[in-house]
Amino acid sequence: MPLLSLTDAIARHVHDGQSVALEGFTHLIPFAAGHEIIRQRRRQLHLIRMTPDLIHDQMIGAGCAVRLTFSWGGNPGVGSLYRLRDAIEKSWPQPLEILERTHAQMAVAYQAGASGLPCGIMRHYAATDLDRVWARQAAPLTCPFSGAALLAIPAINPDVTILHAQRVDAHGNVLIEGILGAAREAALAARALLVTVEEEVKEFKAPPNAIVLPHWMVTAVSVVPGGAHPSYAAGYYERDNRFYVAWDDIARERERFEAWMGEYVYASRDHAELLQRLEVAA
Repeated sequence: MPLLSLTDAIARHVHDGQSVALEGFTHLIPFAAGHEIIRQRRRQLHLIRMTPDLIHDQMIGAGCAVRLTFSWGGNPGVGSLYRLRDAIEKSWPQPLEILERTHAQMAVAYQAGASGLPCGIMRHYAATDLDRVWARQAAPLTCPFSGAALLAIPAINPDVTILHAQRVDAHGNVLIEGILGAAREAALAARALLVTVEEEVKEFKAPPNAIVLPHWMVTAVSVVPGGAHPSYAAGYYERDNRFYVAWDDIARERERFEAWMGEYVYASRDHAELLQRLEVAA
């Protein structure tokens, strides 16, 4: 497991046309990695996440994505993602293909990918418009044992999964504490796994309900303090609620969005400089 700068990790392992899952649920959202993908102007990406929020809005608005697989998208607690809406409704900056699933379907798809299965199975409680619109992405089945109505969901196997975590030890093992979301399944399902962490330590003890990603499954680790900002990292810093509110106005119009991206993301060499710029702006 090499310890790389985030710039080098993205340059080596994230390429145009790949499927890239950036997971994290309420906290540990890999904003720093997403910004580096934007800076390196990756294109034609298929983005995957259970709940895409601000970093996906930024990546879509920056022209990185041509496809999005997700179950819910929005600015949590605030409202819409205007760059996502603009891409879907008006094809700006380019058309965006979407594949919408339920939370449960995303979880089943990730679990199937993590288990090496071509698809996952769940109960089919009722027919919905998702079945009609995404007919090629879900298949009704009848259980051969009970006769129950089931639904088969194709597995998700990202080319690259990117996570943010709290710590990496001297052997390259990664510790994730707090709300896990789909982090473990997305990691196991991926062909390559990149992780940004708050700090490197000699060793750590995993508390109850935490998970450890063993070194042999991690492709590269980058030490990026504050790498989940403006989301939070349990045990390190709180959520920057002011930024989420401010983003609603920043992203609403194309010109203001592009000006903000130029002033903060593109003008910053790395995440540390971006955080400095944001603190000055505040």
